[in-house]
Amino acid sequence: MLKKEVAIIMGSDSDLMIMKDAAQILEDFDIPYDLTIVSAHRTPKRMVQYASEAGQNGIKVIIAGAGGAAHLPGMIASLTSLPVIGVPIRSNSLEGLDSLLSIVQMPPGVPVATVAINGGKNAAILACQILGIENKIISEKIEKYKLQLENKVLSKANKLEKSGWKGYLSL
Repeated sequence: MLKKEVAIIMGSDSDLMIMKDAAQILEDFDIPYDLTIVSAHRTPKRMVQYASEAGQNGIKVIIAGAGGAAHLPGMIASLTSLPVIGVPIRSNSLEGLDSLLSIVQMPPGVPVATVAINGGKNAAILACQILGIENKIISEKIEKYKLQLENKVLSKANKLEKSGWKGYLSL
């Protein structure tokens, strides 16, 4: 079994619908990962242990998703020197703005790279880019992935230019 390089953690199982996107990207890139629930408020001892032992367990990047007060990414970042990527989860009350602000407003010395609200997919891509600094295979996969994105856009642009907006939208 391959050693897990990325941890995907979330404050609640209700975050899984967003964080599964991160897991899928890591699977697409053949990067072994750990996926679990670690609540900053309900399981603080587990959070401290998980963050403190992550590096020893081979983890190189932590993706932490949280909604509402969203303390998990920042607390994890305060407990480890590993890069932490925060994923603000959309909440019902403030549509995720509360989560976003909680994650990005970290004090000096405790950075959390933060992606868009519900941005699990981008968090995993960023994790792959971080790992790709020292892993040529991952780096090449990222380049191929970005080339595929470019080709999709160019194909759509070509279709739009040939058919016009009405034809493109089939109006």
